[in-house]
Amino acid sequence: MRIGVIGAGSWGTTLANLLAKKGLEVMLWVYEADLAVRLKEHRVNDLYLPDFKLSERLDYTSDLEEVVAGRQALVLVPPSQAMRSVVSRIVDLVEADCLLVSASKGIENDSLLTMSEVLADIFGAEISSRCAYLSGPSFAKEVSAELPTAVAVAAEDCALASQVQDLFSTDYFRVYTNSDVVGVELCGALKNVIALAAGVSDGLGFGYNTRAALITRGLVEMARLGKAKGANQETFSGLAGMGDLVLTCTGDLSRNRTVGMELGRGRSLEEILAEMRMVAEGVKTTLSAFQLAQRLGVDMPITTQMYEILYAGKEPRQAVTDLMMRDLKPENLTGRRKG
Repeated sequence: MRIGVIGAGSWGTTLANLLAKKGLEVMLWVYEADLAVRLKEHRVNDLYLPDFKLSERLDYTSDLEEVVAGRQALVLVPPSQAMRSVVSRIVDLVEADCLLVSASKGIENDSLLTMSEVLADIFGAEISSRCAYLSGPSFAKEVSAELPTAVAVAAEDCALASQVQDLFSTDYFRVYTNSDVVGVELCGALKNVIALAAGVSDGLGFGYNTRAALITRGLVEMARLGKAKGANQETFSGLAGMGDLVLTCTGDLSRNRTVGMELGRGRSLEEILAEMRMVAEGVKTTLSAFQLAQRLGVDMPITTQMYEILYAGKEPRQAVTDLMMRDLKPENLTGRRKG
């Protein structure tokens, strides 16, 4: 199988290398032309994954047409906010039977569309029959180090999901199938917002109690939005949901948690982002998630407070106070007081 991987950040590079090590013919599209040259010479992604030598079978290009032409599968890993602009450039080049696997996590600003909805908007609704969505708890650095990892892949067609499962699975990278595209995509996007909040909590010096509360109640509001969008609620307790949420809220490799920590320590968002080369998807997804919740009438208090911190200049400590002092309520519907 000839595979093209679009996006040479840490995750795109990791997935391309994983497939190449399986003996497949893989080409990685690199946005930065100078990085593509260095990759060809040294087989190290010195910008996004500097600690790993990449497979000799992996090839590189900064030409989108070259990475798409004649490919039987394309793995799409641009930042979520760049998905539309990148894919729009290749829509007429993709083979009619080409398999598309999205590994980007986010909700598009303005349109408030998930990546599956963005792809359908570009290619037409019929593209869903050959699209799959890879998500779940996975830091690129640990997968590159071949540490045991389990993730989920979602597709409307179970046979397609199984095909992608076989394509990516190795003795250290275990892939589970899921038919809930909406749920898996929302989990991958929304957990980054909660991870920002968990980072803020850590940056303020709060403890494990606070983090546990944020993770648990964050999962509740993620599932609420999922329910409003027609997702399967079981997805939120699986790898793409609880698994990825715990990883991103607690792991030191989490870019979103790191941004949150720096916010909690009093630094400005502009200053934090100026020092980062890699994208913290949760920053822009917070805006989309807040607006989508408003549109659908879904109560998402943690997301709302993160929106106010990021986009309305609210002090993080005040946001925590406001979360804690909201009206008291039961944890679930069965716990409602009578009378």
